[in-house]
Amino acid sequence: MQKRVLAGGSVGQFIEFYDFALYGLSAVVLSTLFFPSDNQLAGLLALFATFGVAFLIRPLGGLFFGALGDRIGRRAVLVITLLTIGVATTAIGLLPTYEVIGPLAPILLVLMRLLQGFSAGGESAGAPSFVFEHAPVHRRGLFINITLAATALPSVVAAFFILVLSTSMSDESFTSWGWRIPFLIALPLALVGLWIRAKTEESPAFKEMMEEQEEKIEADVIEKHTPVRDAFRENWLQMIQVVFVMGLTAMGFYFLSGYFVSYVSTTGGLSRDQSLMLNGAAMLAYTILLPLTGMIGDRVGRRPMMIGGAIAIAVLALPAFWLVTSGSVGLALLGQLIFVIAICTYGGGCYTFFIEVFDTKSRFTSAAFSYNLGYAVLGGTAPFVGTALVNATNVPFSPAFYVIAIAIMTLLAMLITKVPETRGRRA
Repeated sequence: MQKRVLAGGSVGQFIEFYDFALYGLSAVVLSTLFFPSDNQLAGLLALFATFGVAFLIRPLGGLFFGALGDRIGRRAVLVITLLTIGVATTAIGLLPTYEVIGPLAPILLVLMRLLQGFSAGGESAGAPSFVFEHAPVHRRGLFINITLAATALPSVVAAFFILVLSTSMSDESFTSWGWRIPFLIALPLALVGLWIRAKTEESPAFKEMMEEQEEKIEADVIEKHTPVRDAFRENWLQMIQVVFVMGLTAMGFYFLSGYFVSYVSTTGGLSRDQSLMLNGAAMLAYTILLPLTGMIGDRVGRRPMMIGGAIAIAVLALPAFWLVTSGSVGLALLGQLIFVIAICTYGGGCYTFFIEVFDTKSRFTSAAFSYNLGYAVLGGTAPFVGTALVNATNVPFSPAFYVIAIAIMTLLAMLITKVPETRGRRA
């Protein structure tokens, strides 16, 4: 059952982030089709603003699906979120462009992004919670990070898919209809994920919690719990900690997966195909390295990994971004790999911490809302901020200073609020 749950959680994360990765990887093409402009930069900024819209609604989705998951169970909610994400992404692949229906095209695109973001708000924390509650106590970091590593693999698959399509057809054909193909397979992928999840069972921790709750209610010891109220009343400090802890990793991940392809091609001067191959290699390295750092986190604890990782991000960001914009294929790859090492070190602690810090009763609600708020503030805005900084300063590696500032502020916040060690806590 643990293996089935791990597979089901990983597949869901893969599909969620496949859908989000497609949007970032297709940024240049989508900007010309849905936000036509004489200025390529203006089109990209408009598209990345739409990229961030999906993140703004994710906290609401997390609150809605989190409360539902804390009431009726994780498994049932994860069926709804996965199917909704698949439908919304496939719909993007069917949308008519600006040339066909005018301003209605970007409006529909935004609506589909909102639907993606709302359902992803539940999936993003629900799947790790589900896996966490099934995992052996001494291997939670490994299990969670395998699940979260599935968030990087979609960028590899999507990048390879787009690369094959773009090189096997003319630019005109790809821009006309070829870009739609990766979006259209999202629904079949979601159905495969639902089939795998159908073979899993609700987590033992949730079943035990529900039985205890019912017994106490029948004995008039407590009133029936309300997940949203319990989350904000009992977990407010931990939720604040999760917001800034996960905000840093969100920023790093979406610089890597949602920004670097367009960044390398527009600022670094490399071709689209080169940018896709380099980013695919970097995301593959992330997929391999993240479970390893999760294993280390199981041995040394979550807090040392987060502190060490934040320091690594602050120290390595400048050389990483400088290399990425060097104009050299080899150096650009090296820069992305350096950045991967830093954010994976941090991920060796934070990805388990944001689930482990909460108790079963309101875990889904607390984790989903705070995780997605952090992702909305710093993750969804990362591509837009990076593009705007380069445009405003004319310094190719200027986004590095933003990364350094956020890493230092997160480190100070962890120390000031005394972020606890959670390794080994009871589920």
